[in-house]
Amino acid sequence: MALTRDFKETVTQRAQRDPLFAQALLDEAATLFLNGEPETARLILRDLVNATIGFEQLATVVAKPSKSLHRMLSPHGNPGMDNLAAIFRAMRESLHVNLQAHSVAA
Repeated sequence: MALTRDFKETVTQRAQRDPLFAQALLDEAATLFLNGEPETARLILRDLVNATIGFEQLATVVAKPSKSLHRMLSPHGNPGMDNLAAIFRAMRESLHVNLQAHSVAA
């Protein structure tokens, strides 16, 4: 089922007014990538970029064209590890957070 515009607007508004929510979205995107769900992780990361720094500013920070970043974070995008690391680094700096990986027994 496709997300409605209202849902995306709700996420955007909440991320803009609630830094902890924005941080939780970044954490969720990282967790999804590490757990083998890259498509969902890219979509969350795309929504977070739109809600916070925007693709134009992200493009400046990571020195990549914004159009390329849009493709990388699309449902069928395929960002390389260097690009993905640069995007996460830019988002961490923008949100003033650190991410730490922890292993949990299944």
